[in-house]
Amino acid sequence: MSSVRGKVAVVTGAGSGIGRQLAFELAKRGARLALSDVDELGLGQTADRAKALGAEVHTARLDVSDRAAVVAYADAVAAHFGVVHQVYNNAGISGGGRSVLDTDWETYDRTLGVNLHGVINGTKAFLPHLIASGDGHVVNVSSLNGFMAQPTLSAYCASKFAVRGFTEVLRTEMIAGGHPVRVTVVHPGGVRTNIASATVAEARAQGLELSPAELARNRVYNEKLLTMPAEQAARIVVDGVEAGKPRVRVGKDAVLVDRLVRLLPARYPVLSAWYDRKLFGRA
Repeated sequence: MSSVRGKVAVVTGAGSGIGRQLAFELAKRGARLALSDVDELGLGQTADRAKALGAEVHTARLDVSDRAAVVAYADAVAAHFGVVHQVYNNAGISGGGRSVLDTDWETYDRTLGVNLHGVINGTKAFLPHLIASGDGHVVNVSSLNGFMAQPTLSAYCASKFAVRGFTEVLRTEMIAGGHPVRVTVVHPGGVRTNIASATVAEARAQGLELSPAELARNRVYNEKLLTMPAEQAARIVVDGVEAGKPRVRVGKDAVLVDRLVRLLPARYPVLSAWYDRKLFGRA
């Protein structure tokens, strides 16, 4: 068993959703916080609440896909606190909702840049500091889609499968090298965040025209699939970290899908396609 009390914990994507609630949960348990996001307004709101909960808070605007910025940020956090114990590589985007045929190159680059390279950047930049702390912990957020593929989520699934693989390799290396760093991969299911709505907003900001089917898909996600409160998800994650779990599945849907994929590895894509048509209709 470990504890977050008194630890310096870094949370990326802390301006909303799971990242914001992770900040609150860690604050309640006595952690000192380094919080970042590209959304400075949301980040400021998170920081104010975390401070009201009694936490010492350091904030910075950060694009996790910018490697040089992440490396500089890691050094700044270490200089501010004198030590870094935990990093929660949480920042992520949905990566659109179109087929491989219809997804543009820019969407792949942007999604992999944030969801995968952001995790790699955060891990590599902070890892020396975590080792030096003598009691480090890397927590990388994958997804239910880190073990199950779904139609129209090629960029997202590619990034989250890769996060899972990267994190599991890291864990083997920390064990083999005898480094004092625990490693946890997190697989959330349907958590009530703004990730689906943000996809629509981003598309509109880019001047893209969304079809009625795409807008309907977004509504189904928000009304039927993204149901677990983010604060509940954060509690499950931090409980898993304190218990030293290498793998945390968040939600009954994540547990069920994990079991389905393990039981029917060759068959589940057919079931996934069928369920997609049932929910959203034929593309």
